[in-house]
Amino acid sequence: MTPITQGNVSEPAVIRRVLTTPATWAVVGLSTDATRTAYGVARWMHDALGLRIIPVHPRAEQVWGEQGYPTLAQVPDGTVVTVVDFFVNSSRVGAVVDEAIVNKDRLGIETLWLQLGVIDQDAAQRAISAGLDVVMDTCPMIEYPKL
Repeated sequence: MTPITQGNVSEPAVIRRVLTTPATWAVVGLSTDATRTAYGVARWMHDALGLRIIPVHPRAEQVWGEQGYPTLAQVPDGTVVTVVDFFVNSSRVGAVVDEAIVNKDRLGIETLWLQLGVIDQDAAQRAISAGLDVVMDTCPMIEYPKL
């Protein structure tokens, strides 16, 4: 599936930059449940790409030695999160995108990545208007081999 590209969403240069630059990613929807897609994709990003992964999930579970947080707003000051990766239902992702926008300066957020099947054009446009890059409706595991 080709990622949606509309109004600066899913620009190839952004995808290349975020997948080839060492960074910390907050993965919204990541828990210790190894059967969930978020777990497998985040594990691959951690192991194959060497990314630091901060879990964001209501249970705030520790994953691979990283403390989890129930929301982005609860990630502590001084923690730099370059990319927020969303494993959230499309019907609920807008509120979490808005939370990322509110916390972008505090956490240093530059890019929002909405996973395969997670689509909210209005939320993407709000993020772009706030100065964030947006990748939507694709997965790092799909995009990385194309680089």
